[in-house]
Amino acid sequence: MAQSISARSILGGTARGPIVASEEALSFWGGVDPATGRVIDVHHPLHGSCLTGGILLMPSSRGSCTGSGVLLDLALTGRAPAALVFCEAEDVLTLGALIAAEMFGKPLPVLRVSRKAFEALSQAKTARISDTAIETDGLTITVEPPATAALDLSEADRAMLDGNQGVALQQAMRIICAMAAQQGAEKLVDVVQSHIDGCIYASPANLTFAEKMAEMGAQVRVPTTMNAISVDRSNWQAQGVPAAFGDPAARLADAYVRMGCRPTFTCSPYLLDSAPRAGESIAWAESNAVIFANSVLGARTAKHPDFLDLCIALTGRAPHSGVYLDEHRKARRVIDVDLPEDVDDAFWPLIGYLAGRAAPDRIPLLRGLAPARPTRDDLKALCAAFGTTSAAPMLHVEGVTPEADGAAAEDAGCATITRADMAAAWSSLNAGPDEVELVAIGSPHASLGECRALADALGGRKRHPEVVVIVTAAHQVIAEARSEGTLARLETSGVQVLPDLCWCSISEPVFPTKTRALITNSGKYAHYGPGLSGRTVRFGSLADCITAALTGRVPARLPDWLS
Repeated sequence: MAQSISARSILGGTARGPIVASEEALSFWGGVDPATGRVIDVHHPLHGSCLTGGILLMPSSRGSCTGSGVLLDLALTGRAPAALVFCEAEDVLTLGALIAAEMFGKPLPVLRVSRKAFEALSQAKTARISDTAIETDGLTITVEPPATAALDLSEADRAMLDGNQGVALQQAMRIICAMAAQQGAEKLVDVVQSHIDGCIYASPANLTFAEKMAEMGAQVRVPTTMNAISVDRSNWQAQGVPAAFGDPAARLADAYVRMGCRPTFTCSPYLLDSAPRAGESIAWAESNAVIFANSVLGARTAKHPDFLDLCIALTGRAPHSGVYLDEHRKARRVIDVDLPEDVDDAFWPLIGYLAGRAAPDRIPLLRGLAPARPTRDDLKALCAAFGTTSAAPMLHVEGVTPEADGAAAEDAGCATITRADMAAAWSSLNAGPDEVELVAIGSPHASLGECRALADALGGRKRHPEVVVIVTAAHQVIAEARSEGTLARLETSGVQVLPDLCWCSISEPVFPTKTRALITNSGKYAHYGPGLSGRTVRFGSLADCITAALTGRVPARLPDWLS
């Protein structure tokens, strides 16, 4: 967009209210409480602010694909912002607003403005938005109508859009075409598989959408896996989960299974036998999975918002835009990392977290990491943490990831991550007491290798009686751990290994209610955990987690490789 004061409507409508502005993107899932409309991300500048009725002004969104479901719920309950104004491309919240208008008659304006307009609006106290203008005290910005893209649709696409194959496919194709238009796509692309993120019971809106599509007869037409859900599907009643939460959470999972989705219930679909191959076009949601698929596997998927993931699974078609295209997989920022000697497993999520901060709105190329020889599990942790602080759907690691050679665009900017940066980030994620009552492993879901590493490190020793140790993992990984004896070793040490749930969807009483502080080796959960759990969260290595598990405390000190 030209550097002038300009604005374009993405989704039409009128609004007025106070301007709530931030230069930092926000994930609505894990960052906004759908019950109150307040920002709960303790690391965000808007922490504590109520978004309800405000004109939310920020560069873009970031983080979880589930943000679309949180926004939809806010719209359906009257707690949403009055309008969303971005200065960069944004899909997740836009899709939530589109579903609210398209399926539930709840319009919520979305606009994209130039950087100069963004800066001017940030200084205003209130705004009025119409289809033609944004008005503040002393400033009127003309709003251009939504961009129109003439999609080159196939005969099969048009048959679905015309309703010849049922109302569910018609609705799905309408949503896909609307998103394709706002993304500037010229056509749709075939996908060979999908991964559903909207099966997490982030809000009642997720259930409303899924059951409505199921009632319309929706059936997926490509192999489709499912993300972690919000309850242990077979055991939630025995675990004491209240029926008011457990029943709708289970119904949500059941609705997707009725639509033909495979009940994998994992946020690490790249660990499954069905993981995609390099070059395959897929349609995955769940931010860590998307980033790993693009970056490490070399598959191709946009970071599809919740609800769009199902629409694509129903049709087998996705907007041909973003990182489906070669030119959009280039790195627009080169980040040089000052690699310490003898790093441990905590280094990788810390670097992912910092890389996202250094490239919040673009794909980076990380240089200087190859000598540390990261494993798949290291890259898994790096990608997950990167997704909490960046909106980008992928990254490159020089000498490690498959598309890193020549990945830097000619106009790529530069940044560095110093040891001082690492120390500062480590300290910010460790502002808690030495004593902990919970060790949280498996965000994203633990691999078999991670389960083995935990069992080896415990060595048969029993956890401290006042510390609960919980690992979340996929059914496939748990079955493999059981067959080789790893699961028995973990259980001997008092470790609980839970299926279906992950840490970002767990709730009381499965989340131990007496917990005051916890420690995790996940950069993702270290970021989201305080807002989601209401507890103090510490971050550390697997060795730190073992120390906490055995003794109930771990000093808040820098790791040896930073000391």
